[in-house]
Amino acid sequence: MPNSVHFSGGREGIGMDFSSEQLQRYSRQLLLKEMGGQGQARLLASRVVVVGAGGLGSPAAYYLAAAGVGRLLVIDDDRVELSNLQRQILHTSDRVGEDKAQSAATALRALNPDTEVIPIVSRLHAENVQSILAEGDVIVDGSDNFATRYLLNEACLQAGKVLVSAAVLGFEGQLSTFRHGVDGSAPCYRCLYPELPQSGAQPTCRSAGILGAVAGVLGAWQAAETIKEIVGIGDSLAGSLLLLNLLHGQLLRIQISKNPACPVCGSNV
Repeated sequence: MPNSVHFSGGREGIGMDFSSEQLQRYSRQLLLKEMGGQGQARLLASRVVVVGAGGLGSPAAYYLAAAGVGRLLVIDDDRVELSNLQRQILHTSDRVGEDKAQSAATALRALNPDTEVIPIVSRLHAENVQSILAEGDVIVDGSDNFATRYLLNEACLQAGKVLVSAAVLGFEGQLSTFRHGVDGSAPCYRCLYPELPQSGAQPTCRSAGILGAVAGVLGAWQAAETIKEIVGIGDSLAGSLLLLNLLHGQLLRIQISKNPACPVCGSNV
């Protein structure tokens, strides 16, 4: 069997070389006319930063590695707890107590050796955010607090990065892509949520609970939106917000507009 096979695919019909193992691993993606050989090659050459290896970051990173993203940087400063395992699917019972970033790397490397996984055991903060974002083409926000979301939102504008953001609680979730870093006419996260909520004003998964499958759906959807951004296919969620309620089987897509008075991307900044 040859070590590599020439696959003619992709929207422009450009042929790419893949090993026989890669042809088998990615065969179902290569069949997609929107993906083809060129799209798969873009994934293999891409770099993604996943912020958080929890309920959202776990399924997002898992599907990105499965799809063949070339490099995944996963940042998280927490350790695996037993209560995480109901929704944080990268982790297992025998890794309780390990750093989440390291546990995530173990799972992702076992899934796909094509993907280089770089775990960062640290909290994202103002001093390291720009150096970490520089390692990615697309940034996936799997954080669980407004302070980190605000930090990422502003940093993506400064670094010229696309941000795929989601949030979950209970049976509900929301998702959007923020392209303000590459498109000055696109709204940012602060256009949607201009003011930081008061401490303790917002319920959390720890206080209000969450159905694990909700995080799975939203995290997987983040992976899909990230793949679309990398390959350049489909309709971006930029300028809109998806609202999902799995308890009642409801999905709503609403438009969001750029706020001229936004403190991050407004006309007076």
